[in-house]
Amino acid sequence: MTERVLTGDRVTGKLHLGHYAGSLQNRVHLQDQYESLVFLADVQALTTHFERQEQIRTNIREMTLDYLSVGIDPEKSTIFIQSMIPEIAELTVYFSMFVSVNTLRHNPTIKAESQGRGLDELYYGFLGYPVSQAADIAICKATIIPVGDDQLPHLELARKIVRRFNELYQPILVEPQAMISNTPRLVGTDGNAKMSKSLGNAIELDSSAEDIAYRIKRAVTDPARVHKNDPGHPEICPIYAYHRAFGPDQLTEIREGCERGTMGCTACKERITLTLEKLIAPMRERRAFYASRPHLVDDILMTGTKYTRGIASATMKEVREAMSLDHFSLSAMERGML
Repeated sequence: MTERVLTGDRVTGKLHLGHYAGSLQNRVHLQDQYESLVFLADVQALTTHFERQEQIRTNIREMTLDYLSVGIDPEKSTIFIQSMIPEIAELTVYFSMFVSVNTLRHNPTIKAESQGRGLDELYYGFLGYPVSQAADIAICKATIIPVGDDQLPHLELARKIVRRFNELYQPILVEPQAMISNTPRLVGTDGNAKMSKSLGNAIELDSSAEDIAYRIKRAVTDPARVHKNDPGHPEICPIYAYHRAFGPDQLTEIREGCERGTMGCTACKERITLTLEKLIAPMRERRAFYASRPHLVDDILMTGTKYTRGIASATMKEVREAMSLDHFSLSAMERGML
């Protein structure tokens, strides 16, 4: 069986350097090694944005452009829209029949996110997010799922759900394996532990040279370094984190200059501004190419979604047979034969 990698994002807004460092650049590498499926999770975006459906429609387009801009190649990767695969919703319902509410409530990722968002009550869709995620994986028969440590509980639950299904019915679904990402989470320009658009501390992937310079100029550095020649502490500085993620070739020089007090924060920021502009400039160019050809983007999404729908349809045929839910042929019914 061909190894199949599945990755995706909730369509809650444009992507930024945190996404690039954490997952996107890895996806570009993986598409040369495995069959690669990348999905736009618009249904799962509704778990926290159910009242902003029009924004989700816009975000699908913006995120697709982000994917294409970083080098996700439609000739190598299949990009599809989650809501256009109704089999995912069907399998989610079947999985939910044997997943307990207590299991979902005790999922550490769900607990952390609900607390972080200050949710007073858990909506059914939000609580059941891991079940939907398991259906995403199972419907595609994905064998490899790249994840960070924070997503491991979701994947482990998906593995348990698949095992339980195979035990209850027939062993037709694939138990996915984790590909652990050791990439550290990119800190925000304000020093926050996470770069996030909602926190206003992110550098988006379509940022202009002026935007990059402005963000970096305003970014916090080592708070203990008052004067230019004071010895610095690079490990607590967001700018050094950006050097580590995107400019490893000059990392030793930056670190030594900071620790010895021979390189000031302004010079350090100028260096990373040039590095980030060199990284993002080709992304802007590719993005502009696709943005000026909306019909090409539509074709990429429709082609990818059609291909994935074929995989999902075949999987659901097996699932219905295993669960004795194949009572009669829908195609025959539609032709008026029953």
